[in-house]
Amino acid sequence: MTRAVAIGECMVELNLSGARQAAIGFAGDTFNTAVYLSRLGVPVSYATALGAEDPFSAAILRLMAEEGIDASLVARAPGRLPGLYAISRDAAGERRFHYWRSQAPVRDVFRLSDEAGLAPALLRALRQANLVYLSGVSLAVVGEAGRAKLLALLAAATHAGAAVALDVNYRPRLWPSAEVARAALSRAAAFARFVSLSEEDDAELGGWRAPETAEVVERFADRTVRVRSEDGVLDIRPTANPPAAVDTTGAGDAFNAAYLAARIRGETATYAVAAARKLAEAVIAHEGAIIPRSAMPAPAS
Repeated sequence: MTRAVAIGECMVELNLSGARQAAIGFAGDTFNTAVYLSRLGVPVSYATALGAEDPFSAAILRLMAEEGIDASLVARAPGRLPGLYAISRDAAGERRFHYWRSQAPVRDVFRLSDEAGLAPALLRALRQANLVYLSGVSLAVVGEAGRAKLLALLAAATHAGAAVALDVNYRPRLWPSAEVARAALSRAAAFARFVSLSEEDDAELGGWRAPETAEVVERFADRTVRVRSEDGVLDIRPTANPPAAVDTTGAGDAFNAAYLAARIRGETATYAVAAARKLAEAVIAHEGAIIPRSAMPAPAS
């Protein structure tokens, strides 16, 4: 059975619903994808760092257990709290994010893993995985030293046969400059079998291109999805209007999960895009990045 390891950050999510009201949830780009991969039948482990004594970290671990995500690669940091972000939305469902994450344990995830004796387990898990998933956010939050360690781990994983999937997910505020981001993404993408990005990512990165050896999936504002692979370039246009957006948070993460789950099962790119669109459209019809299990759509036909 295909096994996946996702690497990144899970934060506390405050979903603002008024001047003094917010619903508390837990999310993060690669964490959201891990949840949806698990729901789609892909066993997944999540590599991150959390606090050791606080109720928020404990709640994240409970959520991982509920979603069937293996937490054996989670390092713990006494005296520290996971990152936090709040979401406000406009009438069209588009979001503004407000972050408190500068001291989040994930920034020291590899040092904390070493101190906890988890480094051998992480290396072993990556070598045994069929799929390794990370994002531009993963690369940004671990810093320069963490990126060097992460790139070495990706090299070991690909050498052992894992397919690396990289979601570009460029967030300028997390990077010292676009030049630093482009260089880091290029180094990580050199290991990638799959690369995902949005039209906005492409524009903000100033023409950054994934390697020709990767299968690249680009999502455009008009909902066209372009898949570039060794078979050529395929533009897949939508056949129906999407539902009204309540909250677009996590839609791209869900898209990536469904696309990858289909592709690693051997489905065509056309089928994978249809499955990915179906899940992403279910996500935007609900508040928050992770929708209730009862709202998960039936498999694409």
